[in-house]
Amino acid sequence: MSSKRVLIVDDDEDICSNIKDILDDLGYQTDIAHDGPSALNLVDANCYDVALLDYSMPGMDGATLHQQMVQRRPEIAAIMVTAYAQGDGAQRARDGGIQQVLRKPVDLGELLPLVEQLSNSPIVLVVDDDAEFCKTLWHILRERSYRVCLAHDKEDGVRKAMNANYQIAVVDLSLSTGQTDGCDVLHRVSEVNPAIRTILITGHREEAKEVIDRCKASGLDDVCFKPLDIETLISKIELGRMNFGSTSPELFNRPNDL
Repeated sequence: MSSKRVLIVDDDEDICSNIKDILDDLGYQTDIAHDGPSALNLVDANCYDVALLDYSMPGMDGATLHQQMVQRRPEIAAIMVTAYAQGDGAQRARDGGIQQVLRKPVDLGELLPLVEQLSNSPIVLVVDDDAEFCKTLWHILRERSYRVCLAHDKEDGVRKAMNANYQIAVVDLSLSTGQTDGCDVLHRVSEVNPAIRTILITGHREEAKEVIDRCKASGLDDVCFKPLDIETLISKIELGRMNFGSTSPELFNRPNDL
């Protein structure tokens, strides 16, 4: 029985019920909402792996809903469905980090593999007090079919590390306090999941050698020095995908049929 949880949001009750019945039969845990505010209440109360969002709904469209959802839980993977083949809604969805956009009515032969792949895609924990860096990395990793959880300080990083099973962690060594808080986060992450791939980010080379050695003793796998080369960081993260045995991201990077 799958423990993966899916949120279905559509103002058409029949569509919601039909998709829910199919996903329930496949072992997913599913919830339904028929408008944006109701969906956000569910997101506040539950941890979802995937959200299936209708674009056109009264009051709040799917792209706006997704934007508010990821502010609360940035790790939720998302699929948008729309009847507007050439409208700007599909592009808004992609620009906002939606992994895939499907034409409505939904082809279940296309939808179900996407739900399976996204719900099992690796989750990356990013702990860094640089909000712009986090936002940039979130978009890059979403395009590569990762799910990404963000934290901006030691306390939030430790809390999130204890509450979820991450496959990869990217942690800044010196958070807002200027201390080596990143090592504490990495230590907690490794305690929860010894198989996790951990990557430390730091602007200190020789000065941080002793601290890095201490982090390695706690399970640190790799280090990226600032100023960061984003492609180097991505390549180190991709090693985590290979170790995790995740499906190639090609499925999510193919052109949409819209």
